Amino acid sequence: MTALHALDTAGLLDGYRTGRFTPREAMQSVLDRIAAWESLPPDRRPGGLCFPDPEGALHAADASGARWRRGAPAGPLDGVPATIKELIASKGVPVPQGCAAFDPAPAEADSPVAARLREAGAILFARTTVPDIGMLSSGLSSLYPLTRNPWDLATNPGGSSAGAATAAAAGYGPLHVGTDIGGSVRLPAAWCGLVGFKPSFGRIPIDPYYVGRCAGPMTRTVDDAARLMAVLTQPDPRDATALPYQQIDWDSPGTGPAGLRVGLMLDAGCGMTLDPEIAEAVTAAARSFQAAGATLVPVPPVMDDAVLNGIDRYWQARAWAELSRLPDDRRARVLPYILAWAGQGATVSGVEAIDGFGCTFTLRRRCADLFRTVDIVLSPTTPNLSFPAEYASPLDDPARPFAHIAYTLPWNMSEQPAISLNCGFSRGGTPIGLQIVTPRFADGLALQLARWFETTYGAVTTWPEPPLSCPDLT
Repeated sequence: MTALHALDTAGLLDGYRTGRFTPREAMQSVLDRIAAWESLPPDRRPGGLCFPDPEGALHAADASGARWRRGAPAGPLDGVPATIKELIASKGVPVPQGCAAFDPAPAEADSPVAARLREAGAILFARTTVPDIGMLSSGLSSLYPLTRNPWDLATNPGGSSAGAATAAAAGYGPLHVGTDIGGSVRLPAAWCGLVGFKPSFGRIPIDPYYVGRCAGPMTRTVDDAARLMAVLTQPDPRDATALPYQQIDWDSPGTGPAGLRVGLMLDAGCGMTLDPEIAEAVTAAARSFQAAGATLVPVPPVMDDAVLNGIDRYWQARAWAELSRLPDDRRARVLPYILAWAGQGATVSGVEAIDGFGCTFTLRRRCADLFRTVDIVLSPTTPNLSFPAEYASPLDDPARPFAHIAYTLPWNMSEQPAISLNCGFSRGGTPIGLQIVTPRFADGLALQLARWFETTYGAVTTWPEPPLSCPDLT
């Protein structure tokens, strides 16, 4: 029998319903799994968790067990272990943004994401780590221990949803939620072999909201991502950018890609050069769409250096506006890479910042033009394979911090659904991500195609294990 910590949501709910095991046993299995990994030396443990609450989790599991015994579960995720990214506020827990410079008070209320998960009965047993101010695609932080990739602990999980990716790959339960403003769900999902879904902007209510910022599932399977979407998309008036609630059949298997005109974008237009192994895997994945009846056409990039550099300059200014308000002694605690990058914002003029922000609308127009010629787009999620755990970004260069996001950033700015899922492994054994992009608001289609591809290609079935034996209550 599969260990309880490794069961998907459907398997856990079936066990609770039939009485084969209890939510406490499942939660304890997850805690034992965490202990097995975290008992290892620092360079052999993945990390990824912050603000753990094992006692509260077991208490919540007992309450869930009582509801299941009465045949009255609280919601569709009752008793299922889950984590949320540190940037997603939950009542009573600070939100330090992964940065040692901040000393925030505990959040006064649950954010929409945390509220919906609790209402559904999920057990929020921990938060997951992020890099400083959420502005790195890395597990490096001035506040938290280094977060590593469980597939190869010498490598990086990516970010900024670093801890969520690590927790999912390491087997810390089935459900994890990250946030994404330029690839922060999809990039680490790709490097960790996961399903990472950035929905249409506004599909999942969030607070605080900002241009391009979305919350999204990070799971081992498309089915678990769909179960999260059914819960997280419930309305919340605190998000003034939220879409009107739409009843979507998240479980629909769809009909596959037959008849679709599929754009294959292998050239990102700027940034890092695409690794040949990734190009090979993504091309093979695209051919499976073609074999199923889709028309496959190469499409040009929507990004270029001018757009990427303009958005970089805008974000430098925005980050410096926050960090410049800190006293000198506190600002000195910020990760040096972030200071080197954001410090450039001190020289950004108002005109330059406005022009940089305007590049988001340039991208939006280009993406809209592209989707007048195709139904969906396939691309790599990342241009590069895994990179050293200690790096702040794939190039570890604050002068080129965004060189790896040219495949993911456009779809935040165009507000379109984009999902990453595993399409193979490098010769070194590291995961490779395929990105599927659908028209704006076609979130259901994105999950249908991802489910079709997962079924066709095959979901990942062998996941990283801690080098030492792991307790198993099954």
